[in-house]
Amino acid sequence: MLTVDCRRLGLRPGDRVLDVGAGAGRHAFEALRLGADVVAADMDGAALKEVAVMFEALELDGASLATASLATEADALHLPFPDGAFDRVIAAEILEHVPDDRAAMAELARVLRPGGVLAVTVPRWFPELVNWILSDEYHLVPGGHVRIYREGVLRERLAGAGLAVVDRHHAHGLHSPYWWLKCAVGVGDDEHRLVQAYHRLLVREMVERPLSLRLAERALQPVIGKSLVLYAMKAGRAVR
Repeated sequence: MLTVDCRRLGLRPGDRVLDVGAGAGRHAFEALRLGADVVAADMDGAALKEVAVMFEALELDGASLATASLATEADALHLPFPDGAFDRVIAAEILEHVPDDRAAMAELARVLRPGGVLAVTVPRWFPELVNWILSDEYHLVPGGHVRIYREGVLRERLAGAGLAVVDRHHAHGLHSPYWWLKCAVGVGDDEHRLVQAYHRLLVREMVERPLSLRLAERALQPVIGKSLVLYAMKAGRAVR
């Protein structure tokens, strides 16, 4: 399930891509599939081990003959890379977890080359607000969400890091009602019959991709899409 659109990101074969907060590697694998040299970074060492295993399997299978890949443990506030090391940087659903988000944005901008593009995604303001109203358990947990972003605030903070937004969209229109339902019945109650039924619908949308659900997803994205996605370019002369 991809949140970032690699076409909007401007990703090209041979690009150096950093996926910060890579988790299970969904965006890293897509960038690798498209021919990029990829570094997947996360603070979760266990998840990164799985990503590293998948990278190795893909390379052995010949899926990335022209590319390199690396999974490394790293903190978004202290990235172990030189200035301007990457052509594209992805930060999907991490900033809402970071108390000092301005410092994180500055660090993401530092490792991006001039003219490079950062894709940043955060929970959209209204769907996220509903979750917070319905359930304290949803966000008042260790490592949980510490803020809800309005788009204007996120744009302003990116600008403060020298990044100008050049594109935007929303993603995962079918996912907001699922989380509203989970918050209403209990975030940890995965056995609830309504939660299970909706989960089956989401799996069908992602795996089988029937036309009806694709149309529903497309129609709901601009209205209640769960994620806000911004693409921001670093100031300075573009270099390659």
